[in-house]
Amino acid sequence: MHDHRKLGRELGLFDTDPLIGAGLPYWLPDGATVRHVLEEYIRATERRAGYQHVYSPVLGKRELFEISGHWSHYRDDMFPPMDLGGEQVLLRPSLCPHHAVIYRSRLRSYRELPLRLAELGGMYRAELSGALGGLGRVRAIQLNDAHIFCTLEQVADEARSALEMIRRAYQALGIVPARYRLSLAGSGGKYVAAPDKWQRSTDLLKAVLDGCGLPYEAVEGEAAFYGPKIDVQVPDHAGREFTLSTVQVDFHQPEQFDLHYIGADGARHRPVMVHRSIIGSVERAVAQLIEQHGGAFPAWLAPTQLIVLPISDAEMPTASGFAQRCADLGLRAAVAGPDQGTLGARIREARLVPYQVVIGAREAAQGRVALRLRDGRRLDPQPAHEVLDRIHRLTDPRRADLRADVLWS
Repeated sequence: MHDHRKLGRELGLFDTDPLIGAGLPYWLPDGATVRHVLEEYIRATERRAGYQHVYSPVLGKRELFEISGHWSHYRDDMFPPMDLGGEQVLLRPSLCPHHAVIYRSRLRSYRELPLRLAELGGMYRAELSGALGGLGRVRAIQLNDAHIFCTLEQVADEARSALEMIRRAYQALGIVPARYRLSLAGSGGKYVAAPDKWQRSTDLLKAVLDGCGLPYEAVEGEAAFYGPKIDVQVPDHAGREFTLSTVQVDFHQPEQFDLHYIGADGARHRPVMVHRSIIGSVERAVAQLIEQHGGAFPAWLAPTQLIVLPISDAEMPTASGFAQRCADLGLRAAVAGPDQGTLGARIREARLVPYQVVIGAREAAQGRVALRLRDGRRLDPQPAHEVLDRIHRLTDPRRADLRADVLWS
């Protein structure tokens, strides 16, 4: 595997600057493209699974985090409060308190459940400078988060569904998990003292893992402060593991925020809150993709999907026209003309681009293109429109059978 901190900068995906600060990387155009495509893929996946998307502010009053328990159990990892108009506000360290408030903003019926609220939202954690590095550990985080408010009887199905969404996303992205971990509470005052709730949450998650046939290791001291969780562990370039995706069962915050729904019996009932993140933070997900693929991203995710290589200046108009047809279809294409070097040099420079379209005098005259694939295959010249249609189909992130390894089939 590659070190994303080095390769990401070499490929012009992201960078940092002391003037902005440690743990606060900025995204360059190609990196921003990867991020945007990844975010849109996740949003579309969630919509198909019945999630509703919301936006919530990155700030909250101190009282919000006192109610949620973050202030008493997680304060050391939060940025200091800011005094504002006689109140104290904080940068949020997670999205769940805001989503709990969104849930309770309306009277809810059992007919609405499960209610799945999702957001790609910002959160901030005061990581120590020695722990920061590249995109893997940052202070400003864009999290693919969701909270499912459901009945106790619906918890297992929702957790299983989240694990299946994670599996499909990993297949599409080409991510290989190292293992599944059941993260449990440890000793000390870091965790909410509610033994019955902890046991019930743990039993539910164990049953889900066993029912899915997933091998896992139970590890104490890795839980969230309010409950246990399933963590999907992935390796980095040095063989160290970190958590990318997670599924959590939470009985604590619904009680803290006095959440309820009206049941079929007309009485008030307490929902359960299932936290889940399919790709974790966008920063950490992209770091993993850089390392796992060495910059050769899946074709549907690559910042440049297709590069057009005219052999001589005479084919430039044809090449430009082909690139424009790509753009009209939503493909990310570029033209590398003869002024950028010999054909061989341009091909080497574009080695990470999934599709390389070569146009010579014969191809231009016949309306054909010669296609080279990133895996080294060279295909015979084919009609330009057929090549374009096929690439468009293969790189469409809405395909149900989206897989990371598909270049030509």
